[in-house]
Amino acid sequence: MWETEFTKNNIASMGKTEDKYPYIHRDVSWLYFNHRVLQEAKDPSVPLLNRVQFLAIFSSNLDEFFKVRVGQMRNLIRVGKKTKRELGFDPKETLKQINATVNKYQEEFSRIFTDEIVPALRKEKIYILRRTDLNKDQLKFIENYFHSKLLPYIHPILLLKDKVRPFLNNASLYLAIMMKDKERPTGPNYYAIVNIPSAETPRFVVLPSRGKRKEIILLDDIVRQSVSWMFPGFDIIDSYSIKLTRDAELYIDDEFSGDLIQKIRESLAKRNVGPASRLVYDRSAPKQLLNFLMKILNLEKIDLLPEGRYHNNFDFFKFPDFGRDDLKYKPLPPLPYEPLENAPNIFDEIKAGDHLINLPYNSYESVIRLFEEAAKDPNVTHIKIIQYRTSKKSRIQQALMQAAKAGKQVTAFIEVKARFDEKNNLEWGEKLEKAGVQVLYSFPGVKVHSKVALFRRLEEDGPKLYAYFSTGNFHEKTAQIYSDFGLFTADERLTKEAAGVFYFLENVKSPPHKFKHLLVGQFNLRSGIEKLIQYEVQQAKQGKKAKITIKCNSLQDPEAIKLLYKASQAGVKVKMIIRGICCLVPGLPGISDNISGISIIDRFLEHSRVFRFHHGGDDLIYLSSADLMYRNLSARVETAFPIYDPELKKEIKDYLAIQWSDNIKARLLDDKDSSTYKKTDSDLPIRAQIETYYYYKRKNERIVKAGLAHRKKAKP
Repeated sequence: MWETEFTKNNIASMGKTEDKYPYIHRDVSWLYFNHRVLQEAKDPSVPLLNRVQFLAIFSSNLDEFFKVRVGQMRNLIRVGKKTKRELGFDPKETLKQINATVNKYQEEFSRIFTDEIVPALRKEKIYILRRTDLNKDQLKFIENYFHSKLLPYIHPILLLKDKVRPFLNNASLYLAIMMKDKERPTGPNYYAIVNIPSAETPRFVVLPSRGKRKEIILLDDIVRQSVSWMFPGFDIIDSYSIKLTRDAELYIDDEFSGDLIQKIRESLAKRNVGPASRLVYDRSAPKQLLNFLMKILNLEKIDLLPEGRYHNNFDFFKFPDFGRDDLKYKPLPPLPYEPLENAPNIFDEIKAGDHLINLPYNSYESVIRLFEEAAKDPNVTHIKIIQYRTSKKSRIQQALMQAAKAGKQVTAFIEVKARFDEKNNLEWGEKLEKAGVQVLYSFPGVKVHSKVALFRRLEEDGPKLYAYFSTGNFHEKTAQIYSDFGLFTADERLTKEAAGVFYFLENVKSPPHKFKHLLVGQFNLRSGIEKLIQYEVQQAKQGKKAKITIKCNSLQDPEAIKLLYKASQAGVKVKMIIRGICCLVPGLPGISDNISGISIIDRFLEHSRVFRFHHGGDDLIYLSSADLMYRNLSARVETAFPIYDPELKKEIKDYLAIQWSDNIKARLLDDKDSSTYKKTDSDLPIRAQIETYYYYKRKNERIVKAGLAHRKKAKP
């Protein structure tokens, strides 16, 4: 019934021949997600400068995708050891589809930028000029700019097919130039490459302008204007932008022996010299030039990917805003979490009952205060934390070092295999070690992705444990833009098992007590989630109410998907709120009739993972660091933590209801990348992230009115 190739609706089969299920390849589904990001750049209701930012996000996402995922796909093709049957898909066919889909999206990107963004900027008197648009003063300005700012970084190379084969740096910008020898104008074409030093100088250069006009030129066009000066013996025919993306995967996840930290350091050094995964080129470039580049760079046709005139469009993150705050989202200042931020003693407040924050709607200050107060509190003896990603400037890290210097026992487990954060994590590890923190690093074969901190405090009735569990990293920057939950608790059921997580990380063996409340990767995470789904199936088969709500970044794990299909067929009502990859196809007759799904892309990145099970009316709710992906369920240390407090459970249920009611930014999930916006019967526009912000603002007002906020003590 279901196709084994991506020939109909991009659906592949999953499972044995007699037991097939529809399954969208994860990379294809990821491209659908990134297309939803591109939709935000197209949406005229999004403020103009934020639309420019979404162009940057789309491009940044795609660049990482090619560095990692397409690099892996090309290696599967090169090695040729894995057969189509063993993989469950044909790498060549999948890569062709990826390239075709990306090409389609890049053409849409160019249309959005050229036909919508640029004219909209002009209406606001912001102009992106090309060199042919410049007046005499501006031409003189860019000539001086080139010689004073760019020249030290420029490296022109005349290409000779059999003698000079240039090495292109990973993701760096270049101009490929076609030329004629001035003395032999009817002779053969000559070719050259010139780098565009965007890593050393700003990509967008503000030009001298008149009146209220703000005029910009891209660095690329300044270099184009100067090409003739670099090759005085040649007539320039034309120049075309190119960029080579190299495979950036470290290939260390499955190594089980040796010095892992040293291997990572060596791999980082090699990241920029990995094999090519694509050559991006200006789609107006002639075939003659492309054929020459393929030969000299040792590329194949499948490696080529056309784009517009400019590449590395993630540089739009640094697009000048000229102080035009009116062209950006209206600020939504993080709301203080009054009970903890202004409590006389944060530990006393946590001991009195669990507390839940929802970032970035709530401020991150309560988390920072927990660490800073623990560092100063003479009764705190131990602090333990798991670091997956962290900011380069971090008050939490400073508090850990301060605590260690004060004589407290501080342990930090640092996952150095966090992709593209390896260098930052290693640097922080060295700083923490110098301050006296006991630093534990990754162990081979498994990534540690839990987000947990544990505090031991001496109190009148003996030592007391406090814990902080989160769906997101201890990262003060992303806490301002990522939507994540954080739980502060002194509940012994949870703190004791949090200690068990650290026991495993420190001793690399099972803790003395089994996990009964937490679901922990490598122990009971997969089996626990499967049992909860199976319970709903049993309830449905008995004619009882059975419901599941899943909110996560990605749904890819084949076994979890198969189980959800079976749940749907048994009559379980399943709601999915999946931001990114979704390999499950909802709404298929006889297979997934009872499953519906949406994806929300908006100003904040939806990052929290929530699993809600009706469970015969008990309403079990887990918040998690883990997505429903094979790697999370089987190859990582993750932590899913239950919410026991009735008020906090209600808060999460309210939050999920708001998400599901979104009729502005929610898209329906399907297998066709229709990216259709969800419509409801309501005439009231509901935008989940804005509704959530005001939900917490009303909650704050109730807290203050009830006199629960301790406002006398100033913030630390």
